[in-house]
Amino acid sequence: MGMRTDWRCWVDMGLGSVLGLILIVLGNGPAASSQPPVVCPAVADAIESITQHPQFRRARWGVLIQTVGAQPQTLYAYDAANYFIPASNAKLLTTAAVLNQLGPDFRIRTSIYQVPRSDGRVILQVVGRGDPSFSDADLEQLAYQIRSRGITRIDRLVADDRYFQGDPVHPNWEWEDIQAGYGAPVNSLILNQNWIGLTLIPQSLGQPLRVVWDDPETGRGWRMINRSTTVAATEPEFVQVGRDLTESIAYITGQLRVGSAAEPVAVSIPRPTEHFLERLQRALASQQVAVVQAAVTPDPPPFSIPANSIEIAAVESPPLADLLMETNQQSNNLYAEALLRILGIQVAEAPKPSSLEAGITAVQRTLGTLGVEPSSYQLADGSGLSRQNQISPEALVATLQAMAQHPDASVYRASLSVAGISGTLRHRLQNSRVQGSLQGKTGALRSVATLSGYLERSDASTLVFSLMANHFETSLTSVQQAMDQIIEWLAASRC
Repeated sequence: MGMRTDWRCWVDMGLGSVLGLILIVLGNGPAASSQPPVVCPAVADAIESITQHPQFRRARWGVLIQTVGAQPQTLYAYDAANYFIPASNAKLLTTAAVLNQLGPDFRIRTSIYQVPRSDGRVILQVVGRGDPSFSDADLEQLAYQIRSRGITRIDRLVADDRYFQGDPVHPNWEWEDIQAGYGAPVNSLILNQNWIGLTLIPQSLGQPLRVVWDDPETGRGWRMINRSTTVAATEPEFVQVGRDLTESIAYITGQLRVGSAAEPVAVSIPRPTEHFLERLQRALASQQVAVVQAAVTPDPPPFSIPANSIEIAAVESPPLADLLMETNQQSNNLYAEALLRILGIQVAEAPKPSSLEAGITAVQRTLGTLGVEPSSYQLADGSGLSRQNQISPEALVATLQAMAQHPDASVYRASLSVAGISGTLRHRLQNSRVQGSLQGKTGALRSVATLSGYLERSDASTLVFSLMANHFETSLTSVQQAMDQIIEWLAASRC
């Protein structure tokens, strides 16, 4: 995603306000009676010199820093028990629960079944189980397997999208989010992450930006309303791409400078199941397999494999360990949401009307067994895109502490970004003492910035931390830089 694109997730990335400080002095603030004693004054002074800077006077900060271990020592805490909007730091809870329950070798299977018929008709049913990594290459593999069985004609091809129950569009995601690629719908038959990419290219001064689809054939099925323009080199740059709620209509607005670099963007697919079915037919045609009729299975009854059916083709996802790396390092919302729903289905004692709700319940139960206090967070989704998520620094640190002692600790930590090297931290803290020694998860929404993870110090000690900032008026970059300063102070500290 380009820096000029008005995307609110940024795929993801003075302690408190003046009022908060007054309340603490008066003894009426929420953290007034719960703040642990300061065990490292140097760290406290350094953090407060950063977070109490005038540019953050309206910001609300939550901080918790501990040593890693069964009996951790708290080096610093501020407002750590209270709720904050976590943005993509919510993925830390989701992925911890999924890894704990399903294990690093778990794979997601997409299958095609055939029901034997006495009349010789070939009826095939493709069954999706929410594999977020499923791509055109996987479609081609399914088509190849079908052709290898000698099938050259399919009388009826059915797409079964009922593995996930509930609305594929999250009920409280904001409208501008669900139009973008990062807010794509979450269904059982996912293809190419349920979004389509396009590139915006400046032209001559005053002309609209040229639009080039990543997949021209799919792009031909879209109607384009282009209100963008190419502006002079002195003008600001911004672009926004949206789509119609139900139809394949894309809206382009904004401006790029003459001669500037092209801007890659993406829009979500409005009818992902139908899109999957269309692309599957295209893959079958390339294998000289004709499809007479194609349809999507109606929602009722609940998902089930057809009786007496035979699996004639299947593709499995990469192992969960790989899926977690995409989820956390690239802050992939679709991956987090699909894994949350799969978790709910896998561990539910009985089918639930909403796989989203089942997944959230499964996360709560799983983290409870790991020692994370249920009242320390409230989840509305698995990715952090919803502003109704509420998580305390205590919940994030408790999760990180639990996973540091977990049998699959190395898998969990490998899923995180590394400062200056990989994921959403690859451009942060480069050429600093922290490069390569911080494994963390970023989070960003409008007026929300978070960073939580593990910090390896030169004395071989390890810290676990959570930094959360809400309601700031300054730029996201300035808050991220402040957090990076705190991390550098922690790396230099000997507390």
